[in-house]
Amino acid sequence: MASAKKDTDFKPALLIVDFQEDFCPPHGALAVDGGRSIASTVNSLLQLPFVLKVATKDFHPPDHISFASNHPAPDNKPFESSTTICNPHNPSETATTRLWPVHCVQGTQGAELIPELDISRVDHVVEKGQDKRVEMYSAFTDPFQNPSVVRSELASILKEAEVSHVYIVGLAMDYCVRYTAIDSLKEGFVTYVVKEATKAVDPGYRGWGDTEKEFAKVGVSLISATGPEIDKGSSAFPGSDKELQAPISTAQSWALVLMTALVP
Repeated sequence: MASAKKDTDFKPALLIVDFQEDFCPPHGALAVDGGRSIASTVNSLLQLPFVLKVATKDFHPPDHISFASNHPAPDNKPFESSTTICNPHNPSETATTRLWPVHCVQGTQGAELIPELDISRVDHVVEKGQDKRVEMYSAFTDPFQNPSVVRSELASILKEAEVSHVYIVGLAMDYCVRYTAIDSLKEGFVTYVVKEATKAVDPGYRGWGDTEKEFAKVGVSLISATGPEIDKGSSAFPGSDKELQAPISTAQSWALVLMTALVP
């Protein structure tokens, strides 16, 4: 678990997980109910002075192991069937994964970030899920540990920027957001998930509810977009003018942006 950071070490990053066409209504192959509706909140957060803003993308080959259509009948029903995956480097290590409709295939419209997302404010786009042999919900790595099969450049990007805190939004709460948040904590970052800026495949107990319980157990904080967690006691946010004679707090500056953006 990550150790606590001092307020003077507060260097926050915003991580936007898989905000892609195939995960959003009305035409997404794996559309999450209400997924597109979080765009205004995500864009409001993008206006805040994070030291780094990163978006991730599922970016699968057509023969990816998570696609139900790549498995023989009768155990190849999207959402219903599952499969056991062996670590390609260690067959004794296995993981069970749910099978999905074909989604976010490289070079298709479904793999694109949605046009409502203000991509002009994003510093990096990290692609994941390219290895056909393994599932990769987390934007950091695949689920295998002995050894891991694939690691993205996300951890390196965050650490090079000396990020201390990671604020996570995007899709879906009970899958890619969930495992990205847990791995963010394992990488040493104080980790938050902004509840107004994510949606779950299963918004009930087995999806959102189980994820919330796991977050509480491991130490990931589920927060509000206007909550106190954005106030780290800094008199000036990283990158802001430290010569201001009467600086407002981090919470005040963030809240002002959010109030302006979110009030109709």
